[in-house]
Amino acid sequence: MGPDDREIRREDRHGIAVEGRYRTGTGVPKDVSVLDISEGGCRFFDKFGRLSPGAQITIRVGAIGPIAATVRWCEGQVVGVEFENPIYGPVLDHIRSQLAQGDQST
Repeated sequence: MGPDDREIRREDRHGIAVEGRYRTGTGVPKDVSVLDISEGGCRFFDKFGRLSPGAQITIRVGAIGPIAATVRWCEGQVVGVEFENPIYGPVLDHIRSQLAQGDQST
């Protein structure tokens, strides 16, 4: 699934811009910019671009996580991941409201 497959997306994505961090296994954490999020996954910018589809990672979105995820697609330095367990209601709302507050302070 690539970024142009929006017609088959199962849930709405919410555009955000927050710092995140991922790691593969017990590897060194890598800082990323999370670009959008949904209950089932997110998309982020990885300046090193070293992930491949199928890779298992854990990711933090702001202060939330680690969340187990699988890389579904990579296009250059943009990576799409699917969460092992969807994040629902209050947790997703917290991420969105935390980010909205951050946007107002700039």
